[in-house]
Amino acid sequence: MQSLMVQGTTSDSGKSTIVAALCRWLHRQGVSVAPFKPQNMALNSAVTEDGGEIGRSTALQALACGIEPHSDMNPVLLKPQSDRGAQVILRGQVYGNMDAVDYHGFKAEARNSVMAAWEALKARYDVIIVEGAGSPAEINLRENDIANMGFAEAADLPVLLVGDIDRGGVFAQLVGTLELLSQTERDRVTGLLINRFRGDPALLGNGVEWLEDYTGKPVVGVFPYLQGLILDAEDSVGLTGTDAEEGALNVVVPALPRMSNHNDFDPLRLHPQVNLQFIGPDQPKPGADLIILPGSKSTRTDREWLKQQGWDDHIQRHLRYGGKVLGICGGFQMLGRTIADPDGIEGEPGETEGLNLLDLETRLVEGKQLRRVTGVFAESGAPMSGYEIHNGVTTGSALERPLVSIEGRPDGSVSDDQAIAGCYIHGVFDEAAACDTLLSWAGLTNQYAETDYQQHRLSELDRLAEAVTANLRSEALFQKISDA
Repeated sequence: MQSLMVQGTTSDSGKSTIVAALCRWLHRQGVSVAPFKPQNMALNSAVTEDGGEIGRSTALQALACGIEPHSDMNPVLLKPQSDRGAQVILRGQVYGNMDAVDYHGFKAEARNSVMAAWEALKARYDVIIVEGAGSPAEINLRENDIANMGFAEAADLPVLLVGDIDRGGVFAQLVGTLELLSQTERDRVTGLLINRFRGDPALLGNGVEWLEDYTGKPVVGVFPYLQGLILDAEDSVGLTGTDAEEGALNVVVPALPRMSNHNDFDPLRLHPQVNLQFIGPDQPKPGADLIILPGSKSTRTDREWLKQQGWDDHIQRHLRYGGKVLGICGGFQMLGRTIADPDGIEGEPGETEGLNLLDLETRLVEGKQLRRVTGVFAESGAPMSGYEIHNGVTTGSALERPLVSIEGRPDGSVSDDQAIAGCYIHGVFDEAAACDTLLSWAGLTNQYAETDYQQHRLSELDRLAEAVTANLRSEALFQKISDA
């Protein structure tokens, strides 16, 4: 088994993209390869083949490898529920809730899950490309580290260090990170990569040569900024609109503080007849044809945020003028009368009033539902697929008119006047037929653009692999992996 770990100078330096690129590059050459991320903090997640939950970006990397995602690929997933606490998921299953201080003390125990998953994955694949988290130079996080150099040293891995030139100061990023590492950690860094470069690399002048001379580390390449690249994000979301044709369907999504799985809307970003906008705190609320309430990791808290931000009145006005409202997972729960959390699963125990748009009541209970699903829309029979990630159990008369049928089981609801709908299914826009069905319901007529989202993802991954071939020193990369 051979491997390489990709670490970054900062969060969002492009580690996830580089790992996906290397995985796809190796897969296209017939290499048995898998991704691995020891610890991830993200609200975008995916359901694995073994019924677990991992970060969405790692699942995308598995797709790049041509394999199914498995919980061993991301043994520790932290899903923030507040500014100080998160749900801890070990090898795909919920372990419990912890604040930052408690988790810092728990990392030594979490390391056991990480190393067990690592050993299990090593036995199944010839090459593993490992992704770090944040930066390895965070002094306050070095003790019992399992995300970056702590794991690299435990698994004895070479490290490729990535700097983001699009942010500026890439030479300072790379040199400064190396300076803050211990000598043994610096020795482990066997190469540097400059990421997200715009324009002609000749503009770097003698910068690459200087960097190699100063650090004693080879620069394996300059990876370009790929315009228009849309791939599953780990967590961040842009709050700007997408490019769309005149007369497009206007879709607005409130950017909830604890919004989860906003990747649900990536197919809408790609659709030329949809203008998608995420609206953040205190931003003006534009007119829309469709308002979508997304998933949430803290449903009651995000429901209160909606009220404080004036969305209740805005949604009522939107409905009076003929607009449609769709809720997904936590957003579906918000459409009902109440959301109760008597056991404090997502925060302080209590009950919160919903939007009162559907006759539903939700109770949060232990035992997270994690499963992939297939089914049809109840009214049209159009096929759909997706996945469930939720703790809530929802009851009420509105369920007598379901939105979808999942393997013979009704899910979700549609109001009698067809203006309001919701369900628990994430990824409901991913399949072209399902996307067309929901956009037609929302008012998009004369559809002509069928977006094959799954094919788009594969095409983007191939684009990354081709960028590796064109811009990185392939022989040097193979040597680093072979030497592992």
